Amino acid sequence: MPGTSDPHISVSGLVIGWDGAPLLENLDFAIRRGEIFAILGGSGCGKSTLLRHLIGLNAPIRGEILVDGAPPRLDGRAPEAGVLFQSGALLGSMTLAENVALPLETWTALQPHEIDAVVRSKLRLVGLGGFENHTPDELSGGMKKRAGIARALALEPELVYLDEPSAGLDPITSAELDELLLTLNHGLGTTLVVVTHELPSIFSIAGRCILLDRDAKGVIAEGDPRDLRDHSGDPRVSAFFNRKPTGGEAHL
Repeated sequence: MPGTSDPHISVSGLVIGWDGAPLLENLDFAIRRGEIFAILGGSGCGKSTLLRHLIGLNAPIRGEILVDGAPPRLDGRAPEAGVLFQSGALLGSMTLAENVALPLETWTALQPHEIDAVVRSKLRLVGLGGFENHTPDELSGGMKKRAGIARALALEPELVYLDEPSAGLDPITSAELDELLLTLNHGLGTTLVVVTHELPSIFSIAGRCILLDRDAKGVIAEGDPRDLRDHSGDPRVSAFFNRKPTGGEAHL
């Protein structure tokens, strides 16, 4: 059931950064199994860096990240989570079917006809049935994001990370993508961790969030984004959710 109290990801005492210099410090939060959890903050605050650490692409300076009770792993076995990178990261020389098939060919022993069935199913799930033989350069921005989500779902992960899924999309396409994410969450129970700064998407899909601040080097708010927007007494939080500049800088 979406949003259950069972933690899918636990973060405690986390310090992350580059070359030993902390970017974010003392991070403590949990992501519940089956919820849509947003990582928010202004430019340069460390949202995407935090996401890379959650995925396991980077090691923390200190602290602990547990996914289902164990550190995230990238050890040659099939990945535990699906990932939608900000650009979609589709391989331009491959068709959509070949892009979605790639993780299945790499990490499973499925036969070609079985892979083809899974690929067609995933593309239909994201509204791209019939586009199997198209290449990425033949698609709109929103369709590329949907194809990237289909690939992220190829191995049936219970957890999917999405880095700025609405970036560069027009409002209508962005709203359609939000509906797709809600469908995946409610229909499949998939835990979604979303990095974004798009307010309409935040209020539409996120059940809970953390708000990062560059100057504070950490989390300055956690909870339901609608409640934070309406009731936070922290001017930094109010500025973010109501798009008010603070100290002469919009921090967007």
